[in-house]
Amino acid sequence: MSTTGPGVVRRIGASLGKTKEQQRADDLQGAATAAGATPIAQCRGGELTTVAGVLRSVTLRPRDTVPAVEAMLYDGSGQVRLVWLGRRRIAGISPGRSLSVTGRITCNETDPTIYNPRYELREARSA
Repeated sequence: MSTTGPGVVRRIGASLGKTKEQQRADDLQGAATAAGATPIAQCRGGELTTVAGVLRSVTLRPRDTVPAVEAMLYDGSGQVRLVWLGRRRIAGISPGRSLSVTGRITCNETDPTIYNPRYELREARSA
């Protein structure tokens, strides 16, 4: 099998003008699509959806009486806030971790949010 050809040249040519961040975003979008997830940028409020990406941040937000773990999931097209109410820590949920989540999107805050999503930890893709 030849490693040169129109497909290879087209992919290399398309990536020449991109920054590393843009290339990473494209890779994340490709991985999310391969996992059968909906791009975050295409999600609408009220939809039950599955999204996949990488956690950019994870924080504990002690609310009045109920603690909450909050995380930002980025898939290359956008980000969504994940909130697990009543939790102080979730094993495996840490910055840089790849995962897919399923839940209903709410859009009444600055970022789209999914409360108490079901999640699946995913294998990290090699860069």
